[in-house]
Amino acid sequence: MANERLGESLRVLGLDPTACRVYLALLELSPAPLAAIGAATGLSGARLTAAYATLADTGLASTADADVVAPVPPAAGLEVLARHRAAELEESRVAVGGAFESFRRRRLAAYNDGLVEVVTGEDVGPRMRQAWASAREQIRQFESPPYVHLAGATDDALATLARGVTQRVVYAREALERPGQLEHVVEPCVEAGEQARVLPSVPVKLLIIDEAYALVSLSIRDVDVHNTMLVVQPCGLLSALTALFEQTWRDAVPLHGLAPRPAGLPPADRRLLRLLAGGATDEVAARELGISRRTLFRRLQVLMARLGAANRFQLALQAQRAGWL
Repeated sequence: MANERLGESLRVLGLDPTACRVYLALLELSPAPLAAIGAATGLSGARLTAAYATLADTGLASTADADVVAPVPPAAGLEVLARHRAAELEESRVAVGGAFESFRRRRLAAYNDGLVEVVTGEDVGPRMRQAWASAREQIRQFESPPYVHLAGATDDALATLARGVTQRVVYAREALERPGQLEHVVEPCVEAGEQARVLPSVPVKLLIIDEAYALVSLSIRDVDVHNTMLVVQPCGLLSALTALFEQTWRDAVPLHGLAPRPAGLPPADRRLLRLLAGGATDEVAARELGISRRTLFRRLQVLMARLGAANRFQLALQAQRAGWL
């Protein structure tokens, strides 16, 4: 039974059944002549040579030109097999995903039964502004690049917040790294009451208005037509998008806290903490703040000293607890 489980594990890593048989025999009999391994497995000639060569090539067995053969420490060999397997899985994932995308592109224009509407080109902007204006209770949003310029978008968001509409946004890290986005778009909305969180990436560009409908942006990454979006009316798809948002919201990292900000914390330092919490690199953070990397490191050292943090991980935890983010 143990040999069966081990053989299955080797097959999962990409070894063919014949090579698996030879490896199991090596574990039982080696060091031994290759002929003895062949006799135990019922293999000989070219089949035995090819199977053993597979093990040697992947770093699981010694070279076959010695008097005896044996397995070798498998760490390096297993790493090679795991990488090959991961590459094969990724290739399969891309192939299946590409096939579905081709299907979706062929069917998208035809799929308009009243539940899903396709909006393109110059009609996107007015429809987005209409969505913001129509919100009554809450807006849930996934925000990420690429962006199509939409004049007045930040003003629309601020006006919606001023009307008392709850606004929850999960930002992709790329959104915070875009020059000026944090200072001129995100922070004004956060100051006005937006609840903001961040993840390395979000699954889709999404805007859910109350429980009424959702806007799903189809960017150049998704379809061959730029500046296109779907308007999804109440149906199973809208329920799925809402559930997706709520799950992602729970997994995301808060970009700001509810505790009062400590006195004397400069806006630039607060912006630095938000960038780091969003996963921005040192280079991106320095560029966004308009400072050198040396100055960035000095500011980090000062912040870590104020919070008693020994490293950046502790800095992030302490800053969150203190309401600095």
